[in-house]
Amino acid sequence: MSLDFEVLLDDLFENIASNDFGEAEKPVICNKKVLSLINDFEDGKWRAKKFHNFIWDNIKETALSKSERDCLVGQESSMLEAAAQNLRLTDKEGDIGKGSELAEIVLYGIMKHHYKALSVVPKIFYKQNPQDNAKGADSVHIVLDEHDDFTLWFGEAKFYTSIEDARLAEIVTSVGNSLGTEKLRKENAIITNLSDIENLGISDEVKSKIRDCLSHKKSIDQLKPKINIPILLLHECAITREAKELTPEYKQKIIAYHKARATAYFNKQIKSLAKEVTKYADIKFHIILFPVPQKSPIVNKFVANVAHYKGV
Repeated sequence: MSLDFEVLLDDLFENIASNDFGEAEKPVICNKKVLSLINDFEDGKWRAKKFHNFIWDNIKETALSKSERDCLVGQESSMLEAAAQNLRLTDKEGDIGKGSELAEIVLYGIMKHHYKALSVVPKIFYKQNPQDNAKGADSVHIVLDEHDDFTLWFGEAKFYTSIEDARLAEIVTSVGNSLGTEKLRKENAIITNLSDIENLGISDEVKSKIRDCLSHKKSIDQLKPKINIPILLLHECAITREAKELTPEYKQKIIAYHKARATAYFNKQIKSLAKEVTKYADIKFHIILFPVPQKSPIVNKFVANVAHYKGV
């Protein structure tokens, strides 16, 4: 299965904001990338069904363990019902994290299909109970390279009605908190203690490298060059709400808007975290922007689907 959403931007942040920074700041901008994705239109409307199908096609990766998924191979309906049992229904009660679980699933799908990542910790599955938020990072993935080495991806996923400056400041705070040494040690311990890592289809040599690198005996500073932070901002967008088709003009408007928002976000992050996070320049950050016409109908449809599969 491919990502099936159009990529408008997939570029280094330094290429987008090169005029805003000097040579002295190059180390803290060259470790950042911007990814902009869009859905398309049909009959003059944004393709909501296609978007929801993407969610439900990828839900099992984050809501079920590898052993559960293996037991239900070929039983798609049963797999969806099992996945739904680990999802919250608090969204329909208007909690402050409305749509957060939906965003986590979208991020898992993007990680799998765009970055070719392996899901290590199905976060929704490993919540203490279905009414709790997943602890720690919203997603944990491993990306392998051609040299039998790996990078570690700790994701943040948000679904906002606005990505103006106040919201961006919240995300910077969340990302900074996730990079604390004890937080990273806890994530590493979860990865190494789970049986899922044994079922990823990777060589024993790579598994040994992963376990050795994530050992509690190792300094977190040594791990920083392997860490990537993908930050998904699924967001309500007036440009998308007003569009009727996938025109060049629409695409250019989204590109310009996403470049401006990525620049605003990374400016805030650099100012806040560059001197606070040890080896900040070694960590790679990816901002992923995905516009939708309106948040509430998407969340409501998702909640209705969850209720259906839960049988409530």
